[in-house]
Amino acid sequence: MGDYRNNTRVIKIGDRVIGGGNPILIQSMTNTKTADVDATVKQILELEKAGCEIIRCTANTSEAARAIKDIKSQIHIPLVADIHFDYKLAIEAIENGADKIRINPGNIGGEDRVKAVVDCARAHKVPIRVGVNSGSLEKELVAKYDGVTAEGLVESALDKVNMIEKLGYDQMVISIKSSDVLMCVKAHELIVKETDYPLHVGITEAGTLLRGNIKSSVGLGMILGQGIGDTIRVSLTGDPVNEIISAKLILKTLGLRTGGVEVVSCPTCGRTEIDLIGLANRVEELVADYEDLNIKVAVMGCVVNGPGEAKEADLGIAGGKGEGLLIKKGEIVKKLPESELLNALKSELDALRV
Repeated sequence: MGDYRNNTRVIKIGDRVIGGGNPILIQSMTNTKTADVDATVKQILELEKAGCEIIRCTANTSEAARAIKDIKSQIHIPLVADIHFDYKLAIEAIENGADKIRINPGNIGGEDRVKAVVDCARAHKVPIRVGVNSGSLEKELVAKYDGVTAEGLVESALDKVNMIEKLGYDQMVISIKSSDVLMCVKAHELIVKETDYPLHVGITEAGTLLRGNIKSSVGLGMILGQGIGDTIRVSLTGDPVNEIISAKLILKTLGLRTGGVEVVSCPTCGRTEIDLIGLANRVEELVADYEDLNIKVAVMGCVVNGPGEAKEADLGIAGGKGEGLLIKKGEIVKKLPESELLNALKSELDALRV
Protein backbone atom coordinates (compact mmCIF):
# COMPACT_ATOMS: atom_id res chain seq x y z
CA MET A 1 0.00 0.00 0.00
CA GLY A 2 1.23 3.49 -0.81
CA ASP A 3 1.51 6.25 1.77
CA TYR A 4 -0.10 8.92 -0.38
CA ARG A 5 -2.88 9.76 2.08
CA ASN A 6 -0.45 10.71 4.85
CA ASN A 7 1.45 13.01 2.51
CA THR A 8 -1.36 15.12 1.09
CA ARG A 9 -1.62 18.69 2.30
CA VAL A 10 -4.21 19.52 4.97
CA ILE A 11 -7.25 21.49 3.81
CA LYS A 12 -9.77 23.03 6.24
CA ILE A 13 -13.47 22.74 5.38
CA GLY A 14 -15.57 24.58 7.93
CA ASP A 15 -14.60 23.08 11.28
CA ARG A 16 -13.26 19.86 9.74
CA VAL A 17 -9.99 18.99 8.00
CA ILE A 18 -9.02 16.48 5.33
CA GLY A 19 -5.63 15.39 4.06
CA GLY A 20 -2.37 14.85 5.87
CA GLY A 21 -3.41 11.46 7.20
CA ASN A 22 -6.55 12.81 8.90
CA PRO A 23 -9.58 10.48 8.94
CA ILE A 24 -11.31 10.00 5.59
CA LEU A 25 -14.55 11.99 5.75
CA ILE A 26 -17.85 10.81 4.28
CA GLN A 27 -19.82 13.11 2.00
CA SER A 28 -23.20 13.09 0.33
CA MET A 29 -25.29 15.53 -1.70
CA THR A 30 -28.85 16.67 -1.10
CA ASN A 31 -31.46 15.94 -3.76
CA THR A 32 -33.93 18.54 -2.55
CA LYS A 33 -34.37 21.97 -4.09
CA THR A 34 -31.78 23.98 -2.18
CA ALA A 35 -34.04 27.03 -2.14
CA ASP A 36 -36.53 24.93 -0.15
CA VAL A 37 -34.72 25.49 3.14
CA ASP A 38 -37.01 23.35 5.30
CA ALA A 39 -36.81 20.29 3.04
CA THR A 40 -33.06 20.67 2.59
CA VAL A 41 -32.38 21.06 6.32
CA LYS A 42 -34.62 18.07 7.09
CA GLN A 43 -32.64 15.90 4.68
CA ILE A 44 -29.26 17.12 5.96
CA LEU A 45 -30.22 16.37 9.57
CA GLU A 46 -31.21 12.83 8.51
CA LEU A 47 -27.84 12.49 6.77
CA GLU A 48 -26.02 13.80 9.85
CA LYS A 49 -27.76 11.17 11.99
CA ALA A 50 -26.64 8.47 9.55
CA GLY A 51 -23.03 9.66 9.80
CA CYS A 52 -22.57 12.20 7.00
CA GLU A 53 -19.63 14.51 7.74
CA ILE A 54 -19.69 16.95 4.80
CA ILE A 55 -22.77 17.84 2.75
CA ARG A 56 -22.96 19.29 -0.75
CA CYS A 57 -25.92 21.29 -2.08
CA THR A 58 -26.45 22.58 -5.58
CA ALA A 59 -26.30 26.36 -5.94
CA ASN A 60 -27.95 26.44 -9.36
CA THR A 61 -29.97 29.62 -8.84
CA SER A 62 -29.51 32.85 -6.92
CA GLU A 63 -32.29 31.73 -4.56
CA ALA A 64 -30.37 28.51 -3.86
CA ALA A 65 -27.12 30.37 -3.22
CA ARG A 66 -28.82 32.76 -0.80
CA ALA A 67 -30.56 29.87 0.98
CA ILE A 68 -27.16 28.55 2.11
CA LYS A 69 -27.12 31.12 4.93
CA ASP A 70 -30.39 29.86 6.43
CA ILE A 71 -29.48 26.20 5.88
CA LYS A 72 -26.10 26.62 7.59
CA SER A 73 -27.70 28.09 10.69
CA GLN A 74 -29.66 24.86 11.24
CA ILE A 75 -27.10 22.12 10.49
CA HIS A 76 -23.92 20.91 12.15
CA ILE A 77 -21.60 19.82 9.33
CA PRO A 78 -19.68 21.77 6.66
CA LEU A 79 -21.64 22.70 3.55
CA VAL A 80 -20.19 22.62 0.03
CA ALA A 81 -21.86 24.62 -2.71
CA ASP A 82 -21.93 22.90 -6.11
CA ILE A 83 -21.56 25.35 -8.99
CA HIS A 84 -21.99 24.82 -12.72
CA PHE A 85 -21.61 27.45 -15.43
CA ASP A 86 -22.47 30.69 -13.55
CA TYR A 87 -19.46 32.12 -11.72
CA LYS A 88 -21.66 34.72 -10.01
CA LEU A 89 -23.42 31.92 -8.13
CA ALA A 90 -20.08 30.73 -6.78
CA ILE A 91 -19.41 34.19 -5.39
CA GLU A 92 -22.92 34.46 -3.99
CA ALA A 93 -22.63 31.03 -2.34
CA ILE A 94 -19.33 31.99 -0.69
CA GLU A 95 -20.75 35.28 0.54
CA ASN A 96 -23.68 33.37 2.07
CA GLY A 97 -21.42 31.10 4.08
CA ALA A 98 -20.49 28.08 1.97
CA ASP A 99 -17.59 26.25 3.62
CA LYS A 100 -16.23 25.10 0.27
CA ILE A 101 -17.22 25.39 -3.38
CA ARG A 102 -17.13 22.80 -6.10
CA ILE A 103 -16.43 24.14 -9.58
CA ASN A 104 -15.09 23.02 -12.90
CA PRO A 105 -13.05 26.07 -13.96
CA GLY A 106 -13.51 24.97 -17.54
CA ASN A 107 -17.25 25.59 -17.58
CA ILE A 108 -17.65 28.88 -15.72
CA GLY A 109 -16.13 31.10 -18.39
CA GLY A 110 -12.81 32.79 -19.09
CA GLU A 111 -9.90 33.38 -16.77
CA ASP A 112 -11.33 36.70 -15.56
CA ARG A 113 -14.38 34.89 -14.20
CA VAL A 114 -12.28 32.19 -12.61
CA LYS A 115 -10.14 34.93 -11.04
CA ALA A 116 -13.23 36.61 -9.59
CA VAL A 117 -14.25 33.34 -7.93
CA VAL A 118 -10.74 32.60 -6.68
CA ASP A 119 -10.36 36.13 -5.26
CA CYS A 120 -13.64 35.74 -3.38
CA ALA A 121 -12.67 32.27 -2.09
CA ARG A 122 -9.32 33.62 -0.88
CA ALA A 123 -10.95 36.57 0.89
CA HIS A 124 -13.32 34.23 2.76
CA LYS A 125 -10.74 31.44 3.27
CA VAL A 126 -12.98 28.99 1.42
CA PRO A 127 -11.32 26.02 -0.33
CA ILE A 128 -12.16 25.04 -3.88
CA ARG A 129 -12.88 21.54 -5.04
CA VAL A 130 -11.69 21.32 -8.62
CA GLY A 131 -13.91 18.77 -10.30
CA VAL A 132 -13.28 16.90 -13.54
CA ASN A 133 -15.76 14.36 -14.87
CA SER A 134 -15.19 11.88 -17.69
CA GLY A 135 -18.48 12.97 -19.22
CA SER A 136 -17.27 16.53 -19.72
CA LEU A 137 -13.62 16.05 -20.69
CA GLU A 138 -12.44 18.78 -23.05
CA LYS A 139 -12.59 17.95 -26.77
CA GLU A 140 -8.89 18.70 -27.23
CA LEU A 141 -7.96 16.10 -24.62
CA VAL A 142 -10.38 13.56 -26.06
CA ALA A 143 -8.67 14.07 -29.42
CA LYS A 144 -5.15 14.02 -27.92
CA TYR A 145 -5.69 10.69 -26.16
CA ASP A 146 -7.99 9.21 -28.82
CA GLY A 147 -10.95 9.04 -26.47
CA VAL A 148 -11.77 9.59 -22.82
CA THR A 149 -8.86 8.14 -20.83
CA ALA A 150 -7.38 8.23 -17.34
CA GLU A 151 -4.44 10.22 -18.70
CA GLY A 152 -6.82 12.79 -20.16
CA LEU A 153 -8.70 13.15 -16.87
CA VAL A 154 -5.45 13.73 -14.98
CA GLU A 155 -4.17 16.29 -17.47
CA SER A 156 -7.48 18.13 -17.37
CA ALA A 157 -7.49 18.24 -13.56
CA LEU A 158 -3.89 19.40 -13.30
CA ASP A 159 -4.48 22.10 -15.94
CA LYS A 160 -7.26 23.52 -13.77
CA VAL A 161 -5.19 23.26 -10.60
CA ASN A 162 -2.36 25.13 -12.34
CA MET A 163 -4.80 27.81 -13.48
CA ILE A 164 -5.90 28.46 -9.89
CA GLU A 165 -2.34 28.28 -8.54
CA LYS A 166 -1.29 30.95 -11.06
CA LEU A 167 -4.02 33.13 -9.59
CA GLY A 168 -2.26 32.82 -6.25
CA TYR A 169 -4.45 30.28 -4.44
CA ASP A 170 -3.61 26.81 -3.23
CA GLN A 171 -6.51 25.76 -0.99
CA MET A 172 -7.83 23.03 -3.25
CA VAL A 173 -9.24 19.53 -3.26
CA ILE A 174 -9.14 17.54 -6.51
CA SER A 175 -11.89 15.31 -7.81
CA ILE A 176 -11.47 13.13 -10.90
CA LYS A 177 -14.53 10.99 -11.45
CA SER A 178 -15.67 8.49 -14.02
CA SER A 179 -18.48 5.94 -14.22
CA ASP A 180 -15.85 3.57 -15.65
CA VAL A 181 -14.41 1.96 -12.53
CA LEU A 182 -11.06 0.86 -13.94
CA MET A 183 -10.49 4.20 -15.65
CA CYS A 184 -11.24 5.95 -12.38
CA VAL A 185 -8.82 3.73 -10.49
CA LYS A 186 -6.04 4.32 -13.03
CA ALA A 187 -6.60 8.08 -12.97
CA HIS A 188 -6.12 8.14 -9.20
CA GLU A 189 -3.00 6.01 -9.44
CA LEU A 190 -1.58 8.51 -11.93
CA ILE A 191 -2.54 11.76 -10.22
CA VAL A 192 -1.04 10.94 -6.80
CA LYS A 193 2.37 10.91 -8.47
CA GLU A 194 1.83 14.45 -9.77
CA THR A 195 0.28 16.39 -6.88
CA ASP A 196 -0.11 16.48 -3.11
CA TYR A 197 -3.57 18.05 -3.00
CA PRO A 198 -6.10 15.92 -1.12
CA LEU A 199 -8.46 13.85 -3.27
CA HIS A 200 -12.23 13.55 -3.15
CA VAL A 201 -12.91 10.02 -4.41
CA GLY A 202 -16.03 8.50 -5.89
CA ILE A 203 -17.38 6.56 -8.83
CA THR A 204 -19.69 9.01 -10.55
CA GLU A 205 -23.15 8.06 -11.80
CA ALA A 206 -22.61 4.63 -10.27
CA GLY A 207 -26.28 3.72 -10.56
CA THR A 208 -29.09 2.28 -8.48
CA LEU A 209 -28.69 0.70 -5.05
CA LEU A 210 -27.40 -2.71 -6.15
CA ARG A 211 -25.31 -1.72 -9.18
CA GLY A 212 -24.07 1.50 -7.59
CA ASN A 213 -22.99 -0.24 -4.41
CA ILE A 214 -21.06 -2.89 -6.30
CA LYS A 215 -19.31 -0.40 -8.60
CA SER A 216 -18.53 1.96 -5.73
CA SER A 217 -17.29 -0.82 -3.44
CA VAL A 218 -14.97 -2.21 -6.11
CA GLY A 219 -13.69 1.19 -7.24
CA LEU A 220 -13.32 2.77 -3.83
CA GLY A 221 -11.83 -0.43 -2.47
CA MET A 222 -9.14 -0.46 -5.14
CA ILE A 223 -8.35 3.24 -4.69
CA LEU A 224 -8.54 3.53 -0.90
CA GLY A 225 -6.73 0.22 -0.51
CA GLN A 226 -3.66 1.79 -2.17
CA GLY A 227 -3.54 4.56 0.41
CA ILE A 228 -5.24 7.05 -1.92
CA GLY A 229 -8.17 9.29 -1.03
CA ASP A 230 -9.00 11.79 1.71
CA THR A 231 -12.78 12.13 1.47
CA ILE A 232 -15.36 9.96 -0.30
CA ARG A 233 -18.86 9.92 -1.70
CA VAL A 234 -20.73 6.80 -2.74
CA SER A 235 -23.02 8.01 -5.56
CA LEU A 236 -26.32 6.14 -5.57
CA THR A 237 -29.63 6.82 -7.33
CA GLY A 238 -32.08 7.11 -4.47
CA ASP A 239 -32.21 8.19 -0.83
CA PRO A 240 -28.80 9.74 -0.03
CA VAL A 241 -28.90 8.16 3.45
CA ASN A 242 -28.00 4.90 1.68
CA GLU A 243 -24.80 6.56 0.46
CA ILE A 244 -23.68 7.12 4.05
CA ILE A 245 -24.48 3.56 5.12
CA SER A 246 -22.47 2.20 2.19
CA ALA A 247 -19.54 4.57 2.70
CA LYS A 248 -19.23 3.62 6.36
CA LEU A 249 -19.26 -0.08 5.51
CA ILE A 250 -16.61 0.38 2.80
CA LEU A 251 -14.31 2.24 5.20
CA LYS A 252 -14.86 -0.32 7.97
CA THR A 253 -14.25 -3.22 5.60
CA LEU A 254 -10.91 -1.70 4.59
CA GLY A 255 -9.94 -1.10 8.21
CA LEU A 256 -10.01 2.64 7.66
CA ARG A 257 -12.69 3.22 10.28
CA THR A 258 -13.62 1.47 13.49
CA GLY A 259 -16.67 1.48 15.72
CA GLY A 260 -20.21 0.33 15.29
CA VAL A 261 -21.60 -3.19 15.15
CA GLU A 262 -20.44 -5.52 12.39
CA VAL A 263 -23.11 -8.03 11.43
CA VAL A 264 -22.12 -11.35 9.87
CA SER A 265 -24.80 -13.76 8.69
CA CYS A 266 -24.85 -17.05 6.83
CA PRO A 267 -26.28 -17.30 3.30
CA THR A 268 -29.03 -19.80 4.31
CA CYS A 269 -29.31 -23.39 3.12
CA GLY A 270 -31.71 -26.32 3.22
CA ARG A 271 -31.11 -26.74 6.96
CA THR A 272 -32.54 -23.32 7.73
CA GLU A 273 -35.72 -23.64 9.79
CA ILE A 274 -36.02 -19.99 10.68
CA ASP A 275 -36.78 -16.78 8.74
CA LEU A 276 -33.09 -15.93 8.63
CA ILE A 277 -33.35 -13.36 5.85
CA GLY A 278 -35.99 -11.39 7.74
CA LEU A 279 -34.13 -11.82 11.03
CA ALA A 280 -30.78 -10.68 9.60
CA ASN A 281 -32.38 -7.58 8.10
CA ARG A 282 -34.05 -6.73 11.43
CA VAL A 283 -30.71 -7.18 13.19
CA GLU A 284 -29.07 -4.77 10.70
CA GLU A 285 -31.77 -2.19 11.48
CA LEU A 286 -31.40 -2.78 15.23
CA VAL A 287 -27.61 -2.36 15.39
CA ALA A 288 -27.69 0.95 13.48
CA ASP A 289 -28.52 2.59 16.82
CA TYR A 290 -25.42 1.16 18.52
CA GLU A 291 -22.64 3.08 16.77
CA ASP A 292 -20.94 3.54 20.12
CA LEU A 293 -20.21 -0.20 20.39
CA ASN A 294 -17.34 -1.87 18.58
CA ILE A 295 -18.43 -5.51 18.40
CA LYS A 296 -19.34 -8.32 16.01
CA VAL A 297 -22.80 -9.92 15.93
CA ALA A 298 -23.43 -13.21 14.12
CA VAL A 299 -26.82 -14.26 12.77
CA MET A 300 -26.82 -17.96 11.86
CA GLY A 301 -29.52 -20.07 10.27
CA CYS A 302 -29.28 -23.37 12.12
CA VAL A 303 -28.11 -24.96 15.35
CA VAL A 304 -25.85 -27.42 13.49
CA ASN A 305 -23.06 -24.95 12.64
CA GLY A 306 -24.43 -21.82 14.30
CA PRO A 307 -22.57 -21.97 17.63
CA GLY A 308 -19.29 -22.85 15.96
CA GLU A 309 -19.58 -20.21 13.27
CA ALA A 310 -20.55 -17.60 15.84
CA LYS A 311 -17.64 -18.31 18.18
CA GLU A 312 -15.56 -15.42 16.84
CA ALA A 313 -18.43 -12.99 17.36
CA ASP A 314 -19.16 -11.13 20.59
CA LEU A 315 -22.85 -12.01 20.33
CA GLY A 316 -24.77 -14.39 18.12
CA ILE A 317 -28.15 -15.89 17.47
CA ALA A 318 -28.64 -19.23 15.72
CA GLY A 319 -32.01 -20.42 14.50
CA GLY A 320 -33.74 -23.76 15.00
CA LYS A 321 -37.27 -24.91 14.25
CA GLY A 322 -39.42 -22.17 15.71
CA GLU A 323 -36.70 -21.43 18.25
CA GLY A 324 -33.07 -20.41 18.45
CA LEU A 325 -29.98 -20.00 20.56
CA LEU A 326 -28.47 -16.91 22.12
CA ILE A 327 -24.68 -17.16 22.00
CA LYS A 328 -22.02 -15.07 23.79
CA LYS A 329 -18.33 -15.46 22.93
CA GLY A 330 -19.04 -18.86 21.36
CA GLU A 331 -20.92 -20.21 24.37
CA ILE A 332 -24.65 -21.02 24.26
CA VAL A 333 -26.39 -18.86 26.86
CA LYS A 334 -29.99 -19.92 26.42
CA LYS A 335 -32.61 -21.36 24.08
CA LEU A 336 -35.48 -19.05 23.14
CA PRO A 337 -38.61 -19.02 20.96
CA GLU A 338 -37.90 -17.47 17.55
CA SER A 339 -40.12 -14.51 18.41
CA GLU A 340 -37.91 -13.59 21.40
CA LEU A 341 -34.49 -13.74 19.73
CA LEU A 342 -34.37 -10.12 18.58
CA ASN A 343 -35.41 -8.72 21.96
CA ALA A 344 -32.85 -10.95 23.69
CA LEU A 345 -30.14 -9.61 21.38
CA LYS A 346 -31.25 -6.04 22.07
CA SER A 347 -31.03 -6.65 25.81
CA GLU A 348 -27.47 -7.91 25.42
CA LEU A 349 -26.53 -4.85 23.33
CA ASP A 350 -28.05 -2.54 25.93
CA ALA A 351 -26.11 -4.31 28.67
CA LEU A 352 -22.85 -3.64 26.84
CA ARG A 353 -23.53 0.09 27.04
CA VAL A 354 -23.69 0.17 30.82
